[in-house]
Amino acid sequence: MADRLRPLNVTTPLGLIRLVNAPDAYTTESEPSGRLLVACGNRRASVCPACSQTYQADTFHLIRAGLSGGKGVPEMVSAHPRAFVTLTAPSFGPVHSHRDGRACRPRKRDTQCEHGQPVGCHLWHESHDERLGQPICLDCYDYTGAVLWQAHAGALWHRFTLAIRRELAAQSGMSRRAFAEQVKVSFAKVAEYQRRGLIHFHAIIRLDGPAGPSQPPPDWADHHLLTRAIPPAVQRVTVTTPPSDLGRWTLVWGQQLDIRPILLDASADGLSERAVASYIAKYATKGAEASGTVDHRLSCRACAGRGRLSLMATCGLCHGTGLKPGLSLDAIPVTDHARRMIRTCWDLGARPEFRALRLRPWAHMLGFRGHFSSKSRAYSLNLTDLRNARAAHRAAEARERHGLPALGDATTLVLGHWRFAGIGYTPGEAIMAEHIRQRVQTARQIAAQQADE
Repeated sequence: MADRLRPLNVTTPLGLIRLVNAPDAYTTESEPSGRLLVACGNRRASVCPACSQTYQADTFHLIRAGLSGGKGVPEMVSAHPRAFVTLTAPSFGPVHSHRDGRACRPRKRDTQCEHGQPVGCHLWHESHDERLGQPICLDCYDYTGAVLWQAHAGALWHRFTLAIRRELAAQSGMSRRAFAEQVKVSFAKVAEYQRRGLIHFHAIIRLDGPAGPSQPPPDWADHHLLTRAIPPAVQRVTVTTPPSDLGRWTLVWGQQLDIRPILLDASADGLSERAVASYIAKYATKGAEASGTVDHRLSCRACAGRGRLSLMATCGLCHGTGLKPGLSLDAIPVTDHARRMIRTCWDLGARPEFRALRLRPWAHMLGFRGHFSSKSRAYSLNLTDLRNARAAHRAAEARERHGLPALGDATTLVLGHWRFAGIGYTPGEAIMAEHIRQRVQTARQIAAQQADE
């Protein structure tokens, strides 16, 4: 809720200035609810469809600018060598999968695991089958390894960005320092949850000159060099888990690796720039809820799931459980597979050797605690730049519409006093907002179809 902006006279070296005129003063008393409604800014489509669409559009323009230029990035960047790479997680046990009309795991019908469950599934699953991604045997699945891999996925990605630079230099017959003086490697990636609850990364890798996107790389740094260097760089990356009486895991990328060149001609044997940007932006607003879990934290915010505020003081909010008050892990509306992943996060998070991973606050994400979308500094502009430009444009439009001076005017001072009232709509406002959202979404879909034609 906002307090009224009252007229105020201030004496300055320029003289007496009236900062806010009474007719132009803003007050929330004129709003239907008596409050100023602002965007929540949540990127998840399951939490806020309106804000997630804005985030998705910003991500699209950020990725597209690094591919085609624009918004401060030179258009010549579209001629640089680029590849679209998908990095996957390894297998931690057989799961039900969709395999182009074949049985998801063809094995002998009489073969069973040590828990009495069939080793393989001989059914062909439709794309909407709820069993897709679920382990064939929950007891055989390596949940500890899966959670630890998920928690170290960010470290695996970071080491891959280092390994690809080393491999590019090695295949060029140069030292890393000499290679960096002639070629800059830029990245942009987004994380997507698979149905089995593990993520994989869709990444754009681009080669620039030493000055970044404004300078082309040398002729020898081409698409062929880039695509040759990626597989050995992926195979080289390993991360070892902390010592534990449970054992130690050597974490690697999965065997499935997809590498496609990004080309200007969509009809060629590659991907178009718009298709890649649209694909990455689509997954920027999705979270772990796509794999059967929830889209909110389960841990107590006061103690971050530890159950204690200090060595001597038990958390009074969760009473030592580490969970949100009144919450039970067995009562969460998730799949059995997701529940076991969450329970594994909770159990491992209580062990001192895994304390630095903060698995309990990220249990709802099934252990993944990295950024969903990220980029290297030289790839393109930042999301903050897009948001600031949009805010400045809207503010300039509003000031022009109301006949107010520009913000750069030294005689203008804006005063405001705001107080947080809460999140969400009233029931009546929710109905109105949903109708507005549907109309805007339909208009955007029609505009996008017309642009593709």
